[in-house]
Formats: sequence, structure tokens, C-alpha cells
Amino acid sequence: MNRAPLKRSRILHMALTGASDPSAEAEANGEKPFLLRALQIALVVSLYWVTSISMVFLNKYLLDSPSLRLDTPIFVTFYQCLVTTLLCRGLSALAACCPGAVDFPSLRLDLRVARSVLPLSVVFIGMITFNNLCLKYVGVAFYNVGRSLTTVFNVLLSYLLLKQTTSFYALLTCGIIIGGFWLGVDQEGAEGTLSWLGTVFGVLASLCVSLNAIYTKKVLPAVDGSIWRLTFYNNVNACVLFLPLLLLLGELQALRDFAQLGSAHFWGMMTLGGLFGFAIGYVTGLQIQFTSPLTHNVSGTAKACAQTVLAVLYYEETKSFLWWTSNMMVLGGSSAYTWVRGWEMKKTPEEPSPKDSEKSAMGV
Repeated sequence: MNRAPLKRSRILHMALTGASDPSAEAEANGEKPFLLRALQIALVVSLYWVTSISMVFLNKYLLDSPSLRLDTPIFVTFYQCLVTTLLCRGLSALAACCPGAVDFPSLRLDLRVARSVLPLSVVFIGMITFNNLCLKYVGVAFYNVGRSLTTVFNVLLSYLLLKQTTSFYALLTCGIIIGGFWLGVDQEGAEGTLSWLGTVFGVLASLCVSLNAIYTKKVLPAVDGSIWRLTFYNNVNACVLFLPLLLLLGELQALRDFAQLGSAHFWGMMTLGGLFGFAIGYVTGLQIQFTSPLTHNVSGTAKACAQTVLAVLYYEETKSFLWWTSNMMVLGGSSAYTWVRGWEMKKTPEEPSPKDSEKSAMGV
């Protein structure tokens, strides 16, 4: 009997709460030989690492490369949203033509649904814009520390908006994260590489990531529980809302004056950035599906550590012991929070599974 695909809405719930799906894991363990499962997991985790790290370095190149000298961060973000929108439409059309080869939900633009998704889209725009602005003004090595407060905002907003309390041990891990963040800011300042603007953008990005998770759960019913439909509407709304920003901030004029505007290399790198932006959502869900939300978070933490080391080596930077300590505090605190939340979830019954009518967005 074939393993039933894990619904993407279920994946989202598990990723937000740290819960696991024991039935799916047990089913998978019983069906496939150990070596095959280990190979699949290794390939999926490697794919996640390569996609995520490549996307960060590529975006850094597009946003702040001395050789490119393109000062249009909003346009870069707009173009990536446009690529994602076109990919969603293309895959939807391909799934309609080849239903056996491609599994992707049908997409058509419904203005009523677009209006329902609009509040989330505003938060989504803030999330991706502030992420890119943070990456523009800070180094890749400091990027993870600069936007490390997402977990802290999750706890704070859960209390303020949802009236959910957090255990002492979880709060303790948040304290470690905050301590690592401030130590990292202090050490960046001591080395003369601190960008307060980039740090503020990182904090705002962390806030928007947390708000995005909360609003996503509220908006999912409007798109029949399909993450891919939500991705489509989010990016359509973003493309429309970015247009006045491009005019107000003068980025269209800066783009017209850009020396490499007709370069095939430039547009190729821009399109590749959009492809990575689209792919990261898929490989994230794929990693959760083949492992578990806890393993995914541990993998993300290890990936962040590897990304930091690669950035220091690639840009030939020299960092102090306290600077590395700040990174270890942030990564260690984040891992500890994930472990604590997973342990707490095992002590409480899980929420009912989503209805069978909810659409899966996995399996391109």
C-alpha cells in the first residue's frame, strides 16, 4: 500500500507547533528499507541546505555586490515575487495538461480571495522586504544573528494576541537567544562592521516572520488549506503593491540608469534568485515530510551554522571568540527552544488532523 502524502497544511501546523506525525513516520519506517530511507533523507536534507545557502549568497550578490552596484532592493524583491507567480501559474497549467506527471493545485485569480489574503500579503511583503534589506546592509555571517528574534516574537505575540502562556524553560531559551543577539550586536560594533539600519531591518523581519505564521493560519481556509494557492495569491498581491513603492522610492529611475540592465548575466541571476525563492518553500516542506518538524528545525540550525562559517571563509573575515560565542548562543537557544516545545507537545494531545478535503501542495 502506498504511503498517503502528508498534507501541506498539516506540515505547516507541525512546523509552527513542533509536533510530529508519528503515524506517518511509523508507516514510512515499516515500508522502506533503512538504507533507502537514510539515502532519501540525506538527499532531501542536502537539497534543503544547498537551496537555502545558495539563495542567501545569491541575494547578497544581487543586493550589495560591488561589481553589480545595483541599489534597488525593492525591485529585486518584486522580481522574485513575479517569478514565483509565473512559476505557480506554469505548474498549474502543466498539472492540468499532465495530471499524472505533476501534482499541483489548479489556480485562477479570484479577486474576492485576493482581498481575503490581502492582510497576510501586507505582512508577507514586510517579511521578504525586511529580510532582503537586512541582508543588503549586514554581512552574510551576521545575517542569522541579525534576524534571530523570530522565536522571541513568536512567544510574545502568542501571549499578546492568542493569550497563550509559555513555560519557564521555553522562556529561558528565549533569554539565551536575546543574550546572543545583543552580544552579536556588541561584537559587530567592536569590530566596526555593525550596521544599525541592517540590524533594525533584521528585527523587523523577525517580527514579520512571526506575524506571517499567525496570519497564515487565519487565511488558509480562504484558499482551501492549500499552501501553493496561498503562495500564488500572496505573490500576486505583492507584485501589485510593490509597483507604487518602486515609483515612490525612485527605483525605476535607478534601474533605467543601471549599466547592466541589458546584460543576460544580470537577468539570469535575477531569475535564478526567483527560482530559489520559489524552491525554498517546497524543499522546506519536503524536509519536514521526510523527517519531522523537530529534525527540520535542527537541520535549519546546523545549516545556519554552516552558512555562517562559509560566509566567514568566503569573505575572508576574522571574527573574535565573543563573536562566535554570540552565534553559538543564538543557535543553541533556538535548538533548545525547539526541543523544549517538542517535549511539551508530547505531553499534550495533538489537535485533530485537517479535513480530507484540504488540498495538498506537495509533490511537484
